[in-house]
Amino acid sequence: MRKNKAKRRMLLPDPKFNDILVTRFVNDLMLRGKKSISYTIFYEALDIVGEKMKDKGFTALEIWKKALQNITPSVEVKSRRIGGATFQVPTELRPDRRVSVSNKWLIEYARSRGGRSMKEKLAAEIMAAYNEEGGAYKKKEDTHRMADANKAFSHFKF
Repeated sequence: MRKNKAKRRMLLPDPKFNDILVTRFVNDLMLRGKKSISYTIFYEALDIVGEKMKDKGFTALEIWKKALQNITPSVEVKSRRIGGATFQVPTELRPDRRVSVSNKWLIEYARSRGGRSMKEKLAAEIMAAYNEEGGAYKKKEDTHRMADANKAFSHFKF
């Protein structure tokens, strides 16, 4: 390679929970550099989750982490063109990519939900992912199913 590999920036933990994973999620949730709005949306969504699921016996942060665990994929398929044909080649995901993919799926399906404010949509998607349902969980299942169907092409790895 011509250049050195880019250095990874160290993220600072968020102010409320002192957790780096929360900061990563908030950075993905952020639009147009409005990080304070993103933090507000996330914290209020966790408050809603905590109110609605207080009978579960977990804190809202634990419910959110379990929801992220439920939608985190372990494999994905990448298109690979070989001799005129395009194959969907299943590849295993690196741990940091798993986190970013699950964050992006949760945010994407929360934004596409119908209805009210973003904090309510995000809270609804978190609760759905915790209960192993909803758009983000379905996306994970579809990705795993597609990787399983195309495992015959796994020898075409990159």
